[in-house]
Amino acid sequence: MKGVPEIDEKEVLARAVQGNSDAFGELYKRYVGQIYNYVYYRTGDPFEAEDLTARVFMRAMHHIRSYRDRGLPFSAWLYRIAHNLVANWYRDNSRRQEISLEKIALSHFSADYPENVLVQTQEREILLAVIRRLPPERQQLLIMKFVERFSNAEIGQIMGRTEGAIKSLYRRTLLVLRDEVGESAEGMFVDDTDDRGG
Repeated sequence: MKGVPEIDEKEVLARAVQGNSDAFGELYKRYVGQIYNYVYYRTGDPFEAEDLTARVFMRAMHHIRSYRDRGLPFSAWLYRIAHNLVANWYRDNSRRQEISLEKIALSHFSADYPENVLVQTQEREILLAVIRRLPPERQQLLIMKFVERFSNAEIGQIMGRTEGAIKSLYRRTLLVLRDEVGESAEGMFVDDTDDRGG
């Protein structure tokens, strides 16, 4: 709400760790959208994403008293829980569900030029298929960089790696994409997140 100062996250987190359910509810409100987006882009299924997001916060709520501040943002802990639950979901289902390409591709382009939409949709289809074949940590990196718009430093904190290691992983991922899709793939992943200090 406008005019109401935002309560410091460390204070809210400290109260949540002490068992204050209202404080945990505040953390939920702050992060549920980010965690849902991450899970959705990993699974491609909105219903599974809702279920897994709920499980992330249930698990976090059950273990919040054992949470220890290790100098990382609280979101890093939530992303780690989400990463583990998504990995378990893939293992349990032993299949990867496809994201509806119509939802992704057609939502980004104007229908004024149907031939352009068709070409761009086909390019995105190819790119998404290649991305889905990447190891989970590389998918996670691309989601955090281009969906969540995190800097390399923030991604490093969440993934438990140095900023240099994230930059290196990103470069290697771009090379794989370029080899699989062609030179055009590299242009699709222009990194402007480092302009924010990461």
